[in-house]
Amino acid sequence: MNRLEELRRRHAAAEEGGGAERRERQHREGKLAVRERVELLLDEGTFEEFDKLVEHRCRDFGMDQQVIPGDGLVTGFGRINGRPAYVFAQDFTVFGGSLSETNALKICKVMDLALKTGAPVIGLNDSGGARIQEGVLSLGGYADIFLRNTLASGVIPQISAIMGPCAGGAVYSPAITDFVFMVADTSYMFVTGPDVIKTVTHEDVTKEELGGSMTHNAKSGVGHFIAANDTECVQMIRELLSFLPQNNREDPPRRASADPIDRADPELDRIVPAESNQPYDMKDVIHRVVDDADFFEVQQHFAKNIVVGFARLDGRPVGIVANQPAFLAGCLDINSSVKGARFVRFCDAFNIPIVTFEDVPGFLPGTDQEFGGIIRHGAKLLYAYAEATVPKITVITRKAYGGAYCVMGSKHLRTDVNLAWPTAEIAVMGAEGAVNIIYRRELVNGDAGARGDKIAEFNDRFASPFVAAERGFIDDVIEPRETRARIIRSLRMLETKVDTMPRKKHGNIPL
Repeated sequence: MNRLEELRRRHAAAEEGGGAERRERQHREGKLAVRERVELLLDEGTFEEFDKLVEHRCRDFGMDQQVIPGDGLVTGFGRINGRPAYVFAQDFTVFGGSLSETNALKICKVMDLALKTGAPVIGLNDSGGARIQEGVLSLGGYADIFLRNTLASGVIPQISAIMGPCAGGAVYSPAITDFVFMVADTSYMFVTGPDVIKTVTHEDVTKEELGGSMTHNAKSGVGHFIAANDTECVQMIRELLSFLPQNNREDPPRRASADPIDRADPELDRIVPAESNQPYDMKDVIHRVVDDADFFEVQQHFAKNIVVGFARLDGRPVGIVANQPAFLAGCLDINSSVKGARFVRFCDAFNIPIVTFEDVPGFLPGTDQEFGGIIRHGAKLLYAYAEATVPKITVITRKAYGGAYCVMGSKHLRTDVNLAWPTAEIAVMGAEGAVNIIYRRELVNGDAGARGDKIAEFNDRFASPFVAAERGFIDDVIEPRETRARIIRSLRMLETKVDTMPRKKHGNIPL
């Protein structure tokens, strides 16, 4: 056999992976084969593969009789929406997608190139974990990957898709990356599996209950997105990347929009209920303000009392952070604070302006919150807003009470433009609670009429948005229908914004 024939044989063996029977098993389980995933993720015909002929180096436990070119990992680069991107994808049909020494070297090579060239890196995970036959070489490989995840953090976007099992030490690489996608019914993540848990704690739990897609998207917050299947998962990744810059030195990509800049929406004038204790859906506000009502929500199922995600205004990507009055009255709690803080920090790292819609009655009270460290976790959100140097715009739609007013992008945290609707209430606390404290002696007889007068007086003297506007803490009180136009004009003004932080190695965020 000449060298050209040998090359063709090895290429064919690499593309065959674990063989047709194992690929069919993947299909029966509702999963795509590894190369099908890569081809769907990247623009057609753009994939260039690296290290297709790499083989494992283990010669123990009969492994020398099981050598497959590529060693169960596909790596390379291509284009997504016309822009360069790097990818690595584990092939479960080869040794269960287990990570070997050579697998780790291939992943590190791709990540190093992504960092050097300033392009996103996407990992498609489908692996049983470390390759046991290789011992510490496999474990060391994971650590090499973790280091690169950390070095690349805030420099290039890093995206993980969990498209099968991801267990043990393997979970920590996705945890460091910016966004984690999971596939319903076929993906799961956990540090220790159900069998170990049953042995140690005597708890009976299934893989799905312990680390399935909904568990991590609704309970733990580890996951950011759920896809119905592999195809939808890669399509969602492509959509996410359309909002993001290639790296931290670029601005996010703009696109033409036919949605008029000065479009006024009279429905916004009626969206906030007259009674301040009545809920409404803040997502309705977001959809009515952004371009073409297109809002790409992040962590939709986790900490629903805060809403985060990407949208466009005037064709320019922005990060949206909004309290959600329809869930827990929009109160901030531990989970929502962490969710919001991480999103704000991502936007700040990648030059994405932050638009905040505020309706927050305060921090959620209770012993569970206090014992769980709401002080520390709430400070994370405060820290993230204060640290962010990208353009920041806040719109107060209704309540802005107490410390939560300060935290949610207030003027005092270097927010550039702060606007309020006439329905805004900005105060230390709600009028009813404040009246109980301030006028407790005058209202000792429980005169309902007098109490109502005092509440109205408090709202006029202390909670009115005009009081904050007189102090310059609010730049303007606007009609709700004007919100889109005012935000866009503000974003245009802030396009050349430059802000700095004091010279330091890094801050000490209250983790």
